[in-house]
Formats: sequence, C-alpha cells, structure tokens
Amino acid sequence: MDFDQAISTLNRLLTDDPATFNSSWVLRNAPQCYRFIQKNIRTDTGRIDWDKVTFALAWKFQRRWTPTRKPNSRSPYEDSSEVNAVLDRYQDKLYVFLAPSDRNDRLIRNIISISLVRLAQYGNLSAKQEAMKLVRYAIDDWIERYRFMSRWEGYDEKIQKCLEGCIRRYRYSGSFLNYVFRTLQYAGRGLRPLYVCSLHEPIAADSERCKIENVYKDAETNEVRMHKGANHTALGFCNF
Repeated sequence: MDFDQAISTLNRLLTDDPATFNSSWVLRNAPQCYRFIQKNIRTDTGRIDWDKVTFALAWKFQRRWTPTRKPNSRSPYEDSSEVNAVLDRYQDKLYVFLAPSDRNDRLIRNIISISLVRLAQYGNLSAKQEAMKLVRYAIDDWIERYRFMSRWEGYDEKIQKCLEGCIRRYRYSGSFLNYVFRTLQYAGRGLRPLYVCSLHEPIAADSERCKIENVYKDAETNEVRMHKGANHTALGFCNF
C-alpha cells in the first residue's frame, strides 16, 4: 500500500456518510490504512501526521474529521527544537507569508502554519509565538490590500487575541490562513475605523482653539474621547 491507495480507500469508505470520523474510526474500518499511516506518515516531530492525511481527502470529508482528544491537554512548555524541525525544511520558503506567488507557495504556507499551530495546540509556547509572528505578516498584507480588512488598522491587541483564538480553535485540515482571514473578516464588521489626527490642529479653520482642548477620558469605558459639538468622538491615532 502507498499513500494514494490509502487515501483512495478512505474516500471510498467515507462515502457511507459517517457524521464524523477520527483515528479510531480509521483503525476500526481501515486497519491496513491505519498501519500504513502509523508507520509512514509522520510529522517532523514524530507524531502521526493526520493533517496530511485529511488534507488529501475529498473536500466534503475534511470537515468531518474530529480529533480523538484535545491536543492542548498537556501543560504548556517551550521547545524551540520542535519549531526548528518545522522551519529548517522551509528556510528558503518563509517569504510565502509575505508574498506567495502561486498555488504551490500557498500550499507550503499552509503546511508550515498548520504544523506550527498543531505544536502550539500541544502546548509548545515557542511554536505559538512563531505561528503568530509569521501569520501576522499575512494579516498586515490583508489590511493593506483589502478595504474591508483596513478597519483592523490600529487594533493590534484585538488582532492578537483573535489570532490566539484561531490557533486554539483550529480543528479541520483546510487552510489555516483562510480560517484566520474569514474570522477577521466577520469579526471586523463591528469595528469602528480609527483615524489619524493631530491634536494640535485647530478645531475649525476659523478657530484658534486646538483639538486637544476638547479631549477628555470617558469614566465608564476608559476611552480617550473628544467633544465635537454635541457629539463625542473616540480618538484613534493622534499625535500629541
């Protein structure tokens, strides 16, 4: 048996429409496939690479994958050697997080990001930090390229929390970058765009008063706001 035969067998068996499946289901229903995968399909850190398996399945079956246990059940730890085992293979390909040029680059980006995310879910804080650093390059590019993403400009803390949530929740073996993109797209709908301004500018063209004279701190929200006639405006980026 080879990898293509194992995937073909699993695709055929999954047409019986189980609502979900996991490694135990594979062991029960396709023991020969399981033994092949257990022996030959391994990550750089030695674990069975179920992401490679599920990613190769027909798209309609990928979302049915349910891990048998939560990967982050162990205590947090730091291990840069696990991170290096992933990155060393793709040292000359890390540009894919900045400017992927074709489908192969996007595939490599998925492989790297998913590998780091799985290590982070197992508790490796070094992998989580590296995943957040690399994926943030892609996020910054989206903010510049897409108008509906530009509202995230200046919300660095919210972006970090959203990305941490994506790493924690990511389950099936689709594109992790697509998952982050859609999450930011939907979560960003309620964000108010932040605007650049200087508080030393005059309130109006014919006024000698500066905007800084109208600044106050909202006692309920702790937001720094600015009176604007009868309205109150939350400040974005301001040069003091």
